[in-house]
Amino acid sequence: MIITTTPGNIAGYRIVKTHGLVRGNTLRARHIGRDIMAGLRAMVGGELTDYTKMLAEAREQALDRMVEEASQMGANAVIGIDFSTAYVMSNVAEVLVYGTAVTIEAE
Repeated sequence: MIITTTPGNIAGYRIVKTHGLVRGNTLRARHIGRDIMAGLRAMVGGELTDYTKMLAEAREQALDRMVEEASQMGANAVIGIDFSTAYVMSNVAEVLVYGTAVTIEAE
């Protein structure tokens, strides 16, 4: 499955069918132990590696879910993808990825 942020085309391919919007999301809750360690790290500066890892895993899970939805529609590519992150409640964040599922053929 080809996945691209390019909104309308993929070099060397032509779109033969548009299937429609596909999306994948996940919700992640922070862990109190990680919050304490992150608070200490924030005081001295530096990357909050536990949160970096947690968000990277959330993006991958959201991508996997979007690709699964596109595959179920019969698509072989998703174009124009974008990510969004939002807090849905205290200590809980949603990671959302969405795009347009298409079928492409080599030119």
